[in-house]
Amino acid sequence: RFISNPFDASGGGSLYRTGDLVRWLADGNIEFIGRKDDQVKVRGYRIELGDVEHALQEVSTVRECSVSAHADGNGNKRLVGYVVIDGDFDKVALQEGLRDSLPEYMVPQLWVSLDTLPLTVNGKVDRKALPLPELSEQSTVEYVAPRNGTEEALVAIWQELLGVEKVGVHDNFFELGGHSLLATRFVSMVRTRMEVELAIRDIFEFGTIEELGLYIEYNHESTEEKEEEDYKTTVNI
Repeated sequence: RFISNPFDASGGGSLYRTGDLVRWLADGNIEFIGRKDDQVKVRGYRIELGDVEHALQEVSTVRECSVSAHADGNGNKRLVGYVVIDGDFDKVALQEGLRDSLPEYMVPQLWVSLDTLPLTVNGKVDRKALPLPELSEQSTVEYVAPRNGTEEALVAIWQELLGVEKVGVHDNFFELGGHSLLATRFVSMVRTRMEVELAIRDIFEFGTIEELGLYIEYNHESTEEKEEEDYKTTVNI
């Protein structure tokens, strides 16, 4: 909203109140501290946590909920859904329920099921007391270790990129917190470390380590092999 500008001597100017909490430093710079409301910025999108919580409360199995944004070890901020569920916890069902009313970027990627939400003395959800999500527990499939060199290389990249300590060959890139920006970085890391060219669409089509490994082994030459083949073709010409 707009407020009167106290720095305008004429008294006719206005300032836009952003809702950001900042402090004015002695050197003239302004340091950003946080927000007065529950707005967060994730992957370039400004998101009101209350809007996500409202949609989550409409899911029939959700008794209580809260949504926060947490940054992993690589600085990637992700939405985390905290829920108290009537019945069995089903992350996939929760995400599908939210996609009916929210755009994809507002659907939490990480989830924590609790018996009850921590509250402040005023009866509000104590966001600071909410536990951090265990990234290694986000998968919905049984863990299977990598079985060959290609899978081992892909697992190592995922662990570093997604900040997950334990990645199995059946884990899904997006289920572990991946998104389109991380997919771009993944393609670059595969090119550098494995000398294999992938397209971002390949990550969407082949979302697990096993699927990507098979795709690479049966459909891709390494960069070195491709350059050697191109050289032979040039020489023959």
